[in-house]
Amino acid sequence: MKANLSEEEITGHKQDYYNLSADKLLSFALSRGEGELTASGALRVLTGKYTGRSPKDKFIVDEPSVREHIDWGNNRPISQEKFEQIYQRAQDYVQQQEMFVFDGYAGADKKYRLPIRVLTEYAWQNLFVRQLLISPGEDELRGHKPEFTIIGTPCLQADPVLDGTNSETYIIISFEKKVVLIGGTEYAGELKKSVFSVLNYLLPFQGVLPMHCSANVGKHGDTALFFGLSGTGKTTLSADSNRFLVGDDEHGWTERGIFNFEGGCYAKCIGLTEKKEPQIWNAIKNGSVLENVAVDEDTGVADYQDGTITENTRAAYPIEYIPGAVVPGVAGHPEVVIFLTADAFGVLPPVAKLTKDQAMYHFLSGYTSKLAGTERGVTKPEATFSTCFGAPFLPLRPNVYADMLGEKIDLHGSRVYLINTGWSGGPYGVGSRIDLTYTRAIISAVLDGSIEDGEFQSDPVFNILVPQKVAGVPDKLLNPRDTWQDKNAFERKARELADSFTKNFQKFKDVSTPVRQAGPLSDSRQE
Repeated sequence: MKANLSEEEITGHKQDYYNLSADKLLSFALSRGEGELTASGALRVLTGKYTGRSPKDKFIVDEPSVREHIDWGNNRPISQEKFEQIYQRAQDYVQQQEMFVFDGYAGADKKYRLPIRVLTEYAWQNLFVRQLLISPGEDELRGHKPEFTIIGTPCLQADPVLDGTNSETYIIISFEKKVVLIGGTEYAGELKKSVFSVLNYLLPFQGVLPMHCSANVGKHGDTALFFGLSGTGKTTLSADSNRFLVGDDEHGWTERGIFNFEGGCYAKCIGLTEKKEPQIWNAIKNGSVLENVAVDEDTGVADYQDGTITENTRAAYPIEYIPGAVVPGVAGHPEVVIFLTADAFGVLPPVAKLTKDQAMYHFLSGYTSKLAGTERGVTKPEATFSTCFGAPFLPLRPNVYADMLGEKIDLHGSRVYLINTGWSGGPYGVGSRIDLTYTRAIISAVLDGSIEDGEFQSDPVFNILVPQKVAGVPDKLLNPRDTWQDKNAFERKARELADSFTKNFQKFKDVSTPVRQAGPLSDSRQE
């Protein structure tokens, strides 16, 4: 079936493959040599030079209707003239290609969902999009009118001198044209996150808080959110056999509850084991896509422990592959909000309770750690802060999102906790990562409310309330100072991290005094 493209979109294609099934897309990908089948039935692909997102190559077109709303301190502008130049070249290019077209939706709540059209040069990328977004029914497809079009052309590179880009790669959003151009990179995460960026701009104007978080629901209908950057456990901890998964990465919070932006999951799978993460392990089967995972040439068995290609190995699969997943992905207002961090300095407690002001402080901070070896030039753990746990995807100013979160916490009485899935007993290389079984025990106590039954003490450096007992967790682990042999070294490292928080927070100007004072008691703050 030919894609019916409007004049505002791409026309005159050589050939379009329109809303193909997962099986047909898989067949095309294999016949075109785009990937190979693994022993589990998943399609494994390699994405070449780019095995992760390229934030320095992302732009928003500087257009009159959006100019005053965009946080230009966090987003790179590109002129309308340069955009039109690249857009015209993209149109000329795809007219000569066989393109795969997906029409579907971003957003499980029909009141707020965004009709999307995605054109991809590769069949496997269209399979990825089909599994990650929400596919329409037959009646919906007949009436589908895309409000945003994403054009993925990995083989079409930019000329930085001619086009004003940073490199040959580009991810460009035009909110006036309602088009996203992605070129020069094969990494499919750019397709997924460009949709998220679009929603992060559009939804706040409709009173909806877009969130970079996973979500699940208990057997009694209690909803929980898990915010966190890559590597903190957002996907792993929300895939709980005792609860029902709503979504693993992107949600909106409306006047009537939450909804998943997507119809699938995109799990980081380095170190994946069947024992620790059985739901994710079993979801990697026919119809799933594996990016940059090492595979045994003789057996076709994926080696999730091998990070030689990249530490950012990924698995994409439809949410229905998780037993008991909530479909469609809508749920009630969250009773619990969890901020996940992986502190490689080993000084944050495994769990702490936050007030609303502290919640807004830590939401704006979005702290976790970069580890040595994961990026060129990183030789020791570094504190990293990503506003609202998703800075690369936030077109608007940070206080827009933080104020909405504070209002919703107040309105619905949500309990908020900071949970550290990182190191204890010393920093990375000295201490050890907190055992997943302890983290799961902490999560269970948070979700069932039993964590509130015990005594809390205020952390003298980080200014947060720490429980003294949690069922299934050693008391010593709850107070990180007690796990260090060298107490003076702990104090120095804790002050160092607290100071990093304070320095980072100085960039937020439109923040109330109570929120600003809700952070760690660092030396620089006390001066």
